[in-house]
Amino acid sequence: MIVRIASGISGFDELTSSEDNLALKLGGFPENSATLIYGPPEVGKSTFCYQFTYQGLTQDEPCLYLTTDHGIQDIYDTMKGIGLNLDDYLENEMLYVVDAVSSDMEVEESDIYQRSSVHNPTDMLVKVSRVARSISQKSPRLRGVVDSVTTILESNNEMLIVRVLKTYILRIKEAGGTVIITYIEGSADSRTETLIKSMVDNIIKLDGEKIIIEAMKGMGRKEDAYRTTDEGIVILHDEQ
Repeated sequence: MIVRIASGISGFDELTSSEDNLALKLGGFPENSATLIYGPPEVGKSTFCYQFTYQGLTQDEPCLYLTTDHGIQDIYDTMKGIGLNLDDYLENEMLYVVDAVSSDMEVEESDIYQRSSVHNPTDMLVKVSRVARSISQKSPRLRGVVDSVTTILESNNEMLIVRVLKTYILRIKEAGGTVIITYIEGSADSRTETLIKSMVDNIIKLDGEKIIIEAMKGMGRKEDAYRTTDEGIVILHDEQ
């Protein structure tokens, strides 16, 4: 049986359950796998990351969050706005952030908060690898998020970023991690997009109306409607 970890997305674990395990709700993301969440802009990819992160924190699973689109304060405020309060998890050093977008020097660097730059992918990788090793010494399981690889691709040579992303996935998996990576469809050339898809285990598309599981360990293609509510993304199959 494939070990799965809860997603934090209402209805997603049921959608990814096999028929035999549906009653037990044994769905979610395959443990120690990498998942690409892609689609057009503004369809809920970052919200998906927030819910995935928070679910892990509530299960005592540390999260390593590499952000290139939204600064730490924006993430904190947005998550709080959908009922996901990070205060306790920051205080208990469960959430680790590598922030490649903020220029606000009021937030001091620490064991759980590191600054980097989208223009320096090597620095990002070094800091992520260092934090992942540190987390693995404290916890057998962690969650990793890259939101998003699009911004890094736009600021660097695409083939360099493909190599960096491949190494990133390897480092997170070595540390016992399960990772999700967001990407805006069509923002890189078709060859790069194909290479990114080839290095992950699972591929999920959000198009604003449907969530489409194009590939996932242990199951075939599935899709369902979803919507983004005040409490985050909700899969609608229970309402059909």
